[in-house]
Order: sequence, then structure tokens, then C-alpha cells
Amino acid sequence: MTEPDRVQELVDRADILDCVHRYCRGMDRWDRELARSAYHDDAVDDHLAYCGPVDGFLDWAFDHHAGQVRHQHYVTNHHVEIEGDVAHAETYYLFLATVTDEAEPLTVTGGRYVDRFERRDGRWAIADRVCLVEWMTEVPSLLTGAARDFTVAFATIARDRTDTSYDRPLKVSPRP
Repeated sequence: MTEPDRVQELVDRADILDCVHRYCRGMDRWDRELARSAYHDDAVDDHLAYCGPVDGFLDWAFDHHAGQVRHQHYVTNHHVEIEGDVAHAETYYLFLATVTDEAEPLTVTGGRYVDRFERRDGRWAIADRVCLVEWMTEVPSLLTGAARDFTVAFATIARDRTDTSYDRPLKVSPRP
């Protein structure tokens, strides 16, 4: 493989992983536009109780997450095989959620996203996705009401664009 080919492969891998991260951030911040940007318009997502076009999936997923007070998607191991403008990826995930303000119980789910990505007009995005759930458990949460109140006193934690992560430019002032 030539040096320019190796560089292009690294760029492609970074673009594909960035796409997976955009999906997770979009879901956690309830930013439908950001989550949608991870998919091509004709994408199909087979995700637990829903299997169909991406826009229907997003309707289903945002409705499902509406029943949760907080949730986070984490991605870990990521393997991708690239052949021209098509790539196949397997990305392990952890999903954590609570359904009450008391943060009890904490539901923890592990599984994998198996994706076919396509590069169209220079843009990598998901063409097909299967979400595989491999395990799920509930555990006590250590985030007490007092601890949660302490953390939100210094920054905005929100499931929308008021979250501190959207502040541009981010400017932090020292506290006395």
C-alpha cells in the first residue's frame, strides 16, 4: 500500500468513527439533526423492537428515550474493514439509563452495532445497521440527589442544546 493510500485509509477510518460518535452524541443530547447526520437518507436500522427506515427509527428511539430521565451511549472496541466506498464495522457499545430522578435503578446494557457504511459524494454514513444486545442488568446507582445537585450547580447538564457541551466558545471562569 502506498503512503497516500495509507493516509486515505486513516482518514476514512477517522471519518467512520466520527460518524459513530455523532450518532451517540445526537442520541444523548436529544439532537435529532446530529443523530440523523450519521445516516444516509435511505438507511435502514434494525434496532431491537424497530426495523425500518432511519427516520422511523429516530421517531421510535427518541420516543423510547423520552421514558428515561438520563441516558448515555458509550462506544468501545471498533473494527472496520474498508473496500473502496463500502465499509463494514463492528462497534461495541455500553448503554446506561435511569428512568427516575432518583437514578434508581441504573440499567446497563452491552452489545454491538454492526454497520455497513458507504461513502457517497465524499461523505461516509451508515447505510444499514443492526443493533445486537448481548446482555443487560440493573444495578444500584451511586449518584444521590445531593451529588447530582452539586454537579449541576456549576454547569448545565441537559438533554438538549442548552447542555454545556454546546457552549461556543467555551469560557470557564474560576470560582472563588
